[in-house]
Amino acid sequence: MMCHSRLPPWGKLTDEGRGKGIERITMGKTAFIFPGQGAQYPGMGKDFFENSEAAQEMYRSASVVTDLDVETLCFTENEQLNRTEYTQIAMITTELAMWKTALNAGLKAEVCAGLSLGEYAALAAAGVMDAADIFRIVRKRGIYMQNAYPSGGGMTAVLGLDGDTVDAACAKVREATKLPVSVANYNCPGQIVITGAKEAVDQAAEACQEAGAKRCMPLNVSGPFHSALLADAAVKLGKELETVVLNDPQIPYLTNVTAEPVTTKDGIKELLAKQICSPVRWQQSVERMIADGVDCFIEIGPGKTLAGFMKRINKDVKVYNIQTMEDLENVVKERTVTA
Repeated sequence: MMCHSRLPPWGKLTDEGRGKGIERITMGKTAFIFPGQGAQYPGMGKDFFENSEAAQEMYRSASVVTDLDVETLCFTENEQLNRTEYTQIAMITTELAMWKTALNAGLKAEVCAGLSLGEYAALAAAGVMDAADIFRIVRKRGIYMQNAYPSGGGMTAVLGLDGDTVDAACAKVREATKLPVSVANYNCPGQIVITGAKEAVDQAAEACQEAGAKRCMPLNVSGPFHSALLADAAVKLGKELETVVLNDPQIPYLTNVTAEPVTTKDGIKELLAKQICSPVRWQQSVERMIADGVDCFIEIGPGKTLAGFMKRINKDVKVYNIQTMEDLENVVKERTVTA
């Protein structure tokens, strides 16, 4: 299954190649998808920085906007990379550097989406927000989320149960304890993440195991993300977003809050603020894109988290992953065929 693209600079046809049946074909729509926090690793994006002027511009712009050394943060071993307030700006800069390089290589998409933090990369890909504003907002977002509930929260991945069963377990614990616990992520069939006050999360995990969960794994995170406990961070982010000028999307992007495509700028700021304390409906977002004709997904960013989810959501669609320059070259070559 092939998806439409333009040839990159290294793949331009020579005069000898013209007229010999080399074509690009389209089998359906293509989506760019971007991972969220947790996929980071030291050295991410370094080969893009070394080989792409567009990538260099992204890293340098992020450093200027945030007054951080984003290159060192991303490319070297350091303790800050896994702290939320630094992780988020490092991840989003790397994703935008990779995306811009891929765009210059000729890759394009008809729709885009990102998981949690990755939604901001989707905003760039959709033309909703410019890079400088994204760097500024994401830096604030990371700080607000880091500081909103620094202790007493938790998150746990529940494996082997459906979303309704997990949600019911959380509701039962909320009723019994009067403490917040809820679904944070609907990642894919058989993988649901719960979030909230640690005591309630632990009890909900026990309830999920009693309901037949294969495994419940506490996550090493610095806060109860996507829970009601981050309401204060959502309010602060909403005020920060008031300073940003948005554009109507040039292509639709899917919001985590509703798993629906967004085609106008109306309501985007409210959705981004709400996203901080609302469940990430990733599985539903992917299913909606497939229902709308997407049969090719290109994950752009560190790791292969979303590609892994895709295997459980739908095995019939084509999935590519771009986290190195070699990956990018291979994707473009594979999407150019000889008729």
